[in-house]
Amino acid sequence: MTSAPPAAPHPASLRATARIRATADGRGGTALPLLAGEGPLALRRTRGEDTEAGVMLVGAMSAPLGGDHLTVEAEAGPGARLAVRSAAATLALPGRTAEPARYDVRLSLAGGAAVRWLPEPLVSVRGSDLRATTRAELAPTARLLLREEQVLGRSAEPPGLLRSRLTVTRDGRPLLDQELSCGPGAPGGWDGPAVTAGHRALGQLLVVDPRFAQDPPRAAVLGEFAAATPLAGPAVLVTALAPDALRLRELLDGAMRTYGW
Repeated sequence: MTSAPPAAPHPASLRATARIRATADGRGGTALPLLAGEGPLALRRTRGEDTEAGVMLVGAMSAPLGGDHLTVEAEAGPGARLAVRSAAATLALPGRTAEPARYDVRLSLAGGAAVRWLPEPLVSVRGSDLRATTRAELAPTARLLLREEQVLGRSAEPPGLLRSRLTVTRDGRPLLDQELSCGPGAPGGWDGPAVTAGHRALGQLLVVDPRFAQDPPRAAVLGEFAAATPLAGPAVLVTALAPDALRLRELLDGAMRTYGW
Protein backbone atom coordinates (compact mmCIF):
# COMPACT_ATOMS: atom_id res chain seq x y z
CA MET A 1 0.00 0.00 0.00
CA THR A 2 1.14 3.48 -0.71
CA SER A 3 0.29 6.40 1.51
CA ALA A 4 -1.72 9.26 0.15
CA PRO A 5 0.31 12.30 -0.87
CA PRO A 6 0.31 15.12 1.67
CA ALA A 7 -2.31 17.79 1.18
CA ALA A 8 -1.10 20.76 -0.80
CA PRO A 9 -0.49 23.80 1.38
CA HIS A 10 -2.68 26.83 1.00
CA PRO A 11 -1.25 29.28 -1.51
CA ALA A 12 0.62 32.15 0.07
CA SER A 13 -1.33 35.31 0.68
CA LEU A 14 -1.02 37.82 -2.09
CA ARG A 15 1.19 40.91 -1.84
CA ALA A 16 0.91 43.49 -4.60
CA THR A 17 1.72 47.17 -5.06
CA ALA A 18 0.75 49.64 -7.75
CA ARG A 19 2.82 52.82 -8.15
CA ILE A 20 1.92 56.04 -9.93
CA ARG A 21 4.09 59.12 -10.37
CA ALA A 22 2.83 62.24 -12.11
CA THR A 23 5.02 65.21 -13.04
CA ALA A 24 4.44 68.48 -14.84
CA ASP A 25 5.76 68.09 -18.39
CA GLY A 26 6.90 71.71 -18.83
CA ARG A 27 4.36 72.30 -21.61
CA GLY A 28 1.29 72.87 -19.48
CA GLY A 29 0.40 69.19 -19.19
CA THR A 30 1.17 66.24 -16.93
CA ALA A 31 3.36 63.21 -17.68
CA LEU A 32 3.36 59.78 -16.05
CA PRO A 33 7.00 58.67 -15.77
CA LEU A 34 6.00 55.79 -13.48
CA LEU A 35 2.95 53.58 -13.97
CA ALA A 36 3.57 50.11 -12.56
CA GLY A 37 1.10 47.52 -11.29
CA GLU A 38 1.38 44.02 -9.84
CA GLY A 39 -0.97 41.06 -9.57
CA PRO A 40 -4.57 42.27 -9.33
CA LEU A 41 -3.54 45.93 -9.50
CA ALA A 42 -3.28 46.79 -13.19
CA LEU A 43 -2.92 50.42 -14.27
CA ARG A 44 -4.04 51.97 -17.56
CA ARG A 45 -3.57 55.47 -18.93
CA THR A 46 -6.78 57.31 -19.72
CA ARG A 47 -7.68 60.74 -21.01
CA GLY A 48 -7.82 63.30 -18.22
CA GLU A 49 -9.58 66.65 -18.14
CA ASP A 50 -7.73 69.74 -19.35
CA THR A 51 -4.06 69.39 -18.34
CA GLU A 52 -4.40 66.43 -15.97
CA ALA A 53 -3.19 62.89 -16.56
CA GLY A 54 -5.74 60.11 -16.14
CA VAL A 55 -5.15 56.65 -14.67
CA MET A 56 -7.58 53.74 -14.43
CA LEU A 57 -7.08 51.05 -11.80
CA VAL A 58 -8.24 47.74 -13.29
CA GLY A 59 -8.76 44.65 -11.15
CA ALA A 60 -6.96 41.79 -12.92
CA MET A 61 -8.14 39.08 -10.47
CA SER A 62 -10.34 38.60 -7.40
CA ALA A 63 -8.80 40.47 -4.49
CA PRO A 64 -8.41 41.28 -1.71
CA LEU A 65 -9.00 37.91 -0.08
CA GLY A 66 -8.32 37.19 3.57
CA GLY A 67 -4.59 37.56 4.23
CA ASP A 68 -3.90 39.61 1.09
CA HIS A 69 -2.09 42.94 1.31
CA LEU A 70 -2.65 45.38 -1.55
CA THR A 71 -1.06 48.83 -1.73
CA VAL A 72 -1.58 51.71 -4.14
CA GLU A 73 0.93 54.57 -4.05
CA ALA A 74 0.41 57.78 -6.02
CA GLU A 75 2.81 60.74 -6.08
CA ALA A 76 2.04 64.06 -7.75
CA GLY A 77 5.05 66.30 -8.25
CA PRO A 78 5.07 70.13 -8.24
CA GLY A 79 2.34 71.47 -10.50
CA ALA A 80 1.19 68.01 -11.65
CA ARG A 81 -2.50 67.22 -12.10
CA LEU A 82 -3.70 63.65 -11.72
CA ALA A 83 -7.07 61.87 -11.77
CA VAL A 84 -7.30 58.26 -10.61
CA ARG A 85 -10.41 56.11 -11.04
CA SER A 86 -11.16 52.38 -10.91
CA ALA A 87 -12.91 50.36 -13.57
CA ALA A 88 -15.21 48.51 -11.17
CA ALA A 89 -16.09 48.10 -7.52
CA THR A 90 -13.59 46.39 -5.23
CA LEU A 91 -14.94 43.31 -3.44
CA ALA A 92 -13.48 42.36 -0.07
CA LEU A 93 -13.80 38.55 -0.06
CA PRO A 94 -13.28 35.77 2.49
CA GLY A 95 -9.97 33.95 2.18
CA ARG A 96 -8.53 30.58 3.12
CA THR A 97 -6.91 32.00 6.23
CA ALA A 98 -8.30 33.76 9.26
CA GLU A 99 -5.98 36.72 8.68
CA PRO A 100 -7.65 40.00 7.67
CA ALA A 101 -6.97 41.47 4.27
CA ARG A 102 -5.35 44.89 3.97
CA TYR A 103 -5.81 47.57 1.34
CA ASP A 104 -3.59 50.62 1.74
CA VAL A 105 -3.64 53.83 -0.31
CA ARG A 106 -0.77 56.32 -0.01
CA LEU A 107 -1.02 59.74 -1.66
CA SER A 108 1.72 62.38 -1.79
CA LEU A 109 1.03 65.84 -3.25
CA ALA A 110 3.80 68.41 -3.78
CA GLY A 111 3.34 72.18 -4.06
CA GLY A 112 0.79 73.23 -6.67
CA ALA A 113 -0.25 69.62 -7.38
CA ALA A 114 -3.90 68.62 -7.79
CA VAL A 115 -5.19 65.06 -7.39
CA ARG A 116 -8.69 63.72 -7.89
CA TRP A 117 -9.02 60.29 -6.27
CA LEU A 118 -12.34 58.82 -7.41
CA PRO A 119 -12.46 55.00 -7.13
CA GLU A 120 -15.61 52.91 -7.42
CA PRO A 121 -17.17 51.57 -4.19
CA LEU A 122 -15.62 49.05 -1.85
CA VAL A 123 -18.07 46.20 -1.13
CA SER A 124 -17.72 44.31 2.15
CA VAL A 125 -18.83 40.74 1.30
CA ARG A 126 -20.24 38.41 3.94
CA GLY A 127 -17.47 36.54 5.77
CA SER A 128 -14.71 38.97 4.72
CA ASP A 129 -12.39 40.89 7.05
CA LEU A 130 -10.73 43.96 5.58
CA ARG A 131 -8.64 46.75 7.02
CA ALA A 132 -8.54 49.68 4.59
CA THR A 133 -6.32 52.70 5.20
CA THR A 134 -5.87 55.86 3.18
CA ARG A 135 -3.07 58.29 4.03
CA ALA A 136 -2.53 61.56 2.18
CA GLU A 137 0.30 64.05 2.66
CA LEU A 138 -0.17 67.49 1.09
CA ALA A 139 2.05 70.51 0.57
CA PRO A 140 0.41 73.83 1.59
CA THR A 141 -0.54 74.74 -1.99
CA ALA A 142 -1.73 71.29 -3.08
CA ARG A 143 -5.36 70.43 -3.84
CA LEU A 144 -7.07 67.10 -3.17
CA LEU A 145 -10.50 65.78 -4.10
CA LEU A 146 -11.00 62.37 -2.51
CA ARG A 147 -14.10 60.18 -2.61
CA GLU A 148 -14.62 57.02 -0.59
CA GLU A 149 -17.71 54.80 -0.88
CA GLN A 150 -18.39 51.64 1.11
CA VAL A 151 -21.23 49.18 0.61
CA LEU A 152 -22.06 46.83 3.47
CA GLY A 153 -22.80 43.52 1.81
CA ARG A 154 -24.07 42.51 -1.59
CA SER A 155 -27.79 42.35 -2.33
CA ALA A 156 -29.72 40.72 0.51
CA GLU A 157 -26.59 39.63 2.42
CA PRO A 158 -25.03 40.92 5.66
CA PRO A 159 -21.60 42.54 5.46
CA GLY A 160 -18.23 41.28 6.51
CA LEU A 161 -16.04 43.11 9.00
CA LEU A 162 -14.75 46.38 7.57
CA ARG A 163 -12.34 48.67 9.39
CA SER A 164 -11.31 51.81 7.54
CA ARG A 165 -9.14 54.78 8.43
CA LEU A 166 -8.49 58.05 6.62
CA THR A 167 -5.52 60.21 7.66
CA VAL A 168 -4.61 63.50 5.99
CA THR A 169 -1.75 65.85 6.82
CA ARG A 170 -1.12 69.25 5.27
CA ASP A 171 2.22 71.02 5.56
CA GLY A 172 3.22 68.34 8.08
CA ARG A 173 0.25 69.04 10.35
CA PRO A 174 -2.77 66.79 10.94
CA LEU A 175 -5.85 67.87 9.00
CA LEU A 176 -8.08 64.80 9.41
CA ASP A 177 -7.79 61.45 11.16
CA GLN A 178 -10.89 59.29 11.44
CA GLU A 179 -11.68 55.61 11.73
CA LEU A 180 -14.83 53.55 11.23
CA SER A 181 -15.64 49.89 11.92
CA CYS A 182 -18.73 48.10 10.60
CA GLY A 183 -19.97 44.52 10.50
CA PRO A 184 -19.67 41.45 12.75
CA GLY A 185 -17.02 41.99 15.40
CA ALA A 186 -17.19 45.79 15.19
CA PRO A 187 -17.99 47.73 18.37
CA GLY A 188 -21.61 47.34 19.43
CA GLY A 189 -24.08 49.72 17.89
CA TRP A 190 -22.28 50.13 14.55
CA ASP A 191 -25.61 49.78 12.71
CA GLY A 192 -27.51 51.91 15.19
CA PRO A 193 -28.70 55.51 14.83
CA ALA A 194 -25.35 56.96 15.99
CA VAL A 195 -23.39 55.29 13.17
CA THR A 196 -25.06 53.87 10.03
CA ALA A 197 -28.71 53.89 11.18
CA GLY A 198 -29.23 50.65 9.29
CA HIS A 199 -28.08 52.05 5.95
CA ARG A 200 -26.11 49.78 3.61
CA ALA A 201 -24.03 52.45 1.85
CA LEU A 202 -21.82 55.10 3.42
CA GLY A 203 -19.28 57.47 1.97
CA GLN A 204 -17.40 60.70 2.21
CA LEU A 205 -16.00 63.39 -0.01
CA LEU A 206 -12.96 65.33 1.16
CA VAL A 207 -11.97 68.53 -0.61
CA VAL A 208 -8.74 70.29 0.35
CA ASP A 209 -8.23 73.55 -1.52
CA PRO A 210 -6.14 76.64 -0.60
CA ARG A 211 -8.95 78.87 -1.90
CA PHE A 212 -10.98 77.88 1.17
CA ALA A 213 -8.55 79.91 3.29
CA GLN A 214 -10.12 83.08 1.86
CA ASP A 215 -13.64 81.75 1.30
CA PRO A 216 -14.23 78.91 3.77
CA PRO A 217 -17.25 76.64 3.19
CA ARG A 218 -19.99 76.64 5.77
CA ALA A 219 -21.46 73.71 7.64
CA ALA A 220 -24.54 72.50 5.79
CA VAL A 221 -27.11 69.72 5.75
CA LEU A 222 -27.17 68.26 2.25
CA GLY A 223 -29.93 65.71 2.80
CA GLU A 224 -31.58 63.65 5.51
CA PHE A 225 -28.36 61.69 6.06
CA ALA A 226 -25.69 63.90 4.46
CA ALA A 227 -23.77 66.85 5.87
CA ALA A 228 -20.83 69.09 5.02
CA THR A 229 -18.38 69.91 7.81
CA PRO A 230 -15.60 72.52 7.42
CA LEU A 231 -12.28 71.32 8.85
CA ALA A 232 -9.63 73.26 10.76
CA GLY A 233 -7.79 74.12 7.57
CA PRO A 234 -8.76 74.93 3.97
CA ALA A 235 -10.91 71.81 3.64
CA VAL A 236 -14.45 70.47 3.86
CA LEU A 237 -15.61 66.92 4.61
CA VAL A 238 -18.94 65.65 3.30
CA THR A 239 -20.29 62.48 4.93
CA ALA A 240 -23.34 60.61 3.68
CA LEU A 241 -25.46 57.54 4.35
CA ALA A 242 -27.80 55.96 1.83
CA PRO A 243 -29.87 52.81 1.33
CA ASP A 244 -27.80 51.78 -1.69
CA ALA A 245 -24.75 52.70 -3.76
CA LEU A 246 -26.75 54.54 -6.43
CA ARG A 247 -28.29 56.98 -3.98
CA LEU A 248 -24.93 57.44 -2.24
CA ARG A 249 -23.27 58.39 -5.52
CA GLU A 250 -26.01 60.92 -6.24
CA LEU A 251 -25.39 62.60 -2.88
CA LEU A 252 -21.61 62.73 -3.31
CA ASP A 253 -21.85 63.88 -6.95
CA GLY A 254 -24.00 66.78 -5.78
CA ALA A 255 -21.40 67.67 -3.15
CA MET A 256 -18.66 67.44 -5.76
CA ARG A 257 -20.42 69.97 -7.95
CA THR A 258 -20.70 72.29 -4.95
CA TYR A 259 -17.21 71.99 -3.48
CA GLY A 260 -15.04 70.34 -6.10
CA TRP A 261 -13.35 71.56 -9.22
